[in-house]
Amino acid sequence: MVEALLGCGAEVTVFDLDAATPVDVTDPTALEAAFAQAAVPDIVMINAGCATVRPMAETTRKIWDQTVALNLTAVFETLRCAAHRMRGAGRAGAIVLTASTNSYDGEENLIAYNATKAGVLGLLHTAANELGPDGIRVNAVNPGLIRTRLTESAFQDHGVVKDYFRAIPLGRGGMPEEVAKAAVFLASDWASYITGATLLVDGGQMACKFGPWRDGEAEFSEGRWRKKHLS
Repeated sequence: MVEALLGCGAEVTVFDLDAATPVDVTDPTALEAAFAQAAVPDIVMINAGCATVRPMAETTRKIWDQTVALNLTAVFETLRCAAHRMRGAGRAGAIVLTASTNSYDGEENLIAYNATKAGVLGLLHTAANELGPDGIRVNAVNPGLIRTRLTESAFQDHGVVKDYFRAIPLGRGGMPEEVAKAAVFLASDWASYITGATLLVDGGQMACKFGPWRDGEAEFSEGRWRKKHLS
């Protein structure tokens, strides 16, 4: 997202634990201090997140609390801080949240993650309603399985992705830059009459109940499904 924004000529400030001056977005005091040191934003992208794969019976309160703190509470706090500064400066603009296809479905072993990503849509709808009169648009990207640090182990497992990608019409997982381009679109003037919306970036996964890829008609190689060429 940073690279995509920079490519469009934006000046970007990053709040991240990996940055030279780390910002813990789960700490409201640290978040307020970071906003105070940055310029009033025209665009805010709220993307930090985590996921722990556990069956519901093994999802401890600690896992639940950590997931809610980053995936939901920190989104609320960042959204609130950003909106306060934008409103105070009379600054119209755009806020883009990162939700998920898991905002809608109940993928097993991800109960804490799924609950928080469903909650992000509640934040989205309410914020779009309240901030629209100030000229602040709020939208969300809803990625499917994207190849990131969080999901790299799944992408390395041939058997997992072969079956998972059967349900994706485009036959593959997504790349971070594909989500970033969608987020930049929602933040841009090209989306000037769009607010409260979610943009699926999932290769068509949520559009179909049963996947189109079948052995015999297609083959899985190099991490994606392809139709067999007719001879």
